[in-house]
Amino acid sequence: MLQRKISFKEAVVRALTRNYCNFNGRASRSEYWWFTLFTIILEVIISLVFGTHQTTLGIVGGLAGLALLLPGLGLCVRRLHDIGKSGWWILISLIPTVGAIILIIWFCKDSDPVSNAYGPVPNLEY
Repeated sequence: MLQRKISFKEAVVRALTRNYCNFNGRASRSEYWWFTLFTIILEVIISLVFGTHQTTLGIVGGLAGLALLLPGLGLCVRRLHDIGKSGWWILISLIPTVGAIILIIWFCKDSDPVSNAYGPVPNLEY
């Protein structure tokens, strides 16, 4: 059994359709980071298009952020599940700087190689 890496498109489609508000199960490292890249690219595009109009930038950026809030949180929780941690660990991000650093380190970790309390290993090839 080998865990495959999913594509950029597949990660975005999963997060925005099947797993839009899903806080159960596991998400692979590639799924998490591809969606994070999508979010950053979207923010840059919105800033470039609406950068000179602060009001429009605020409205469009706010709507985009609101639309991506639940899939992003769900993906963070599922990523924590993938490394064997409770989704409640996301609250560690409330600790300034240190919390964010700890989460980044955890999000960079390899998946647990076997099923854990949160489900089977994601993206397995047999």
